[in-house]
Amino acid sequence: MQAKDFDYYLPEELIAQCPLEKRDEARLMVLDRESGEIKHKIFKDIIDYLNPGDCLVLNDTRVLPARLIGEKEDTHGKIEFLLLKRIDKDTWETLVKPGKRAKIGTKFSFGEGELKAEVIDIGEEGSRIVKFEYEGIFEEVLDRLGQMPLPPYIKEKLEDKEQYQTVYSKEQGSAAAPTAGLHFTEELLQRIKDKGINLAFLTLHVGLGTFRPVKVEEIEEHHMHSEYYRMTKETAELINNTKKAGKRVIAVGTTSCRTLETIGNEAGEVREQSGWTDIFIYPGYKFRIVDALITNFHLPQSTLVMLVSALSGRDKIINAYNIAVKDKYRFFSFGDAMFIK
Repeated sequence: MQAKDFDYYLPEELIAQCPLEKRDEARLMVLDRESGEIKHKIFKDIIDYLNPGDCLVLNDTRVLPARLIGEKEDTHGKIEFLLLKRIDKDTWETLVKPGKRAKIGTKFSFGEGELKAEVIDIGEEGSRIVKFEYEGIFEEVLDRLGQMPLPPYIKEKLEDKEQYQTVYSKEQGSAAAPTAGLHFTEELLQRIKDKGINLAFLTLHVGLGTFRPVKVEEIEEHHMHSEYYRMTKETAELINNTKKAGKRVIAVGTTSCRTLETIGNEAGEVREQSGWTDIFIYPGYKFRIVDALITNFHLPQSTLVMLVSALSGRDKIINAYNIAVKDKYRFFSFGDAMFIK
């Protein structure tokens, strides 16, 4: 299977540059994965497609202000760090631009010396392993000095950091938001609960895989970067009880989907668990846990287009995306949503 099989034409003007003021008023495309039928709704209409006893599974990760702008200590040359993965208390895997300035032993400074960093190793595919020095609590220093790590296709500056967080975000550690969840408001979640739909939370810290394009022709040769996940006993029991009752487990976002499918066994059960996943889901994959998916519209030839194609079929997805382009849906992180049922 080739990456070009998952390509589609997307005009640049359809890439959403800022979030809507009212999160739940984004457009919603509803795709029936069996028939291919498509309906056009507003996101808050999602409640009409959820039934009592269903379980929505949401990723409660919280995005770190992981983009740091600083300078090289000896030459004062500008440098940009993107924190990807915490290795231990003060050591992180990072992306550095320009990378040629970040040789092992090189030191950098941020915020007039409030935060200092030294490159101690070179990691996977050119990432840099960095040791930080600071006084106080790292997260508080990062909150003062860091910026939200918006994807490169978003050119506009974010007015409020919380616009790139879900309303239920709790566990700090992501380098990017689980964007399907950005459409939910606290009021909509309450209406969903009042209808008898259960909410289950898990954590997957979104990392480097989000930023890596598929560079190989044959997609089977693509390697996913690993990301940390955790599922509690309470969440596992709720999901298992949903499956036993014959109700649907609906993943909110590809991150929730990947976590569920990492943990799920062939009997369609999950258990309390934490670890690292590099699961790559593409057509031919047999889903064990996920019955339906709420997601955004993803980049051409990306692993995420491949994942949604695995759920409903490549032809149905490419057709839906072409219709979304024709109808001028908004794409990517701050864009509109799709419900694959």
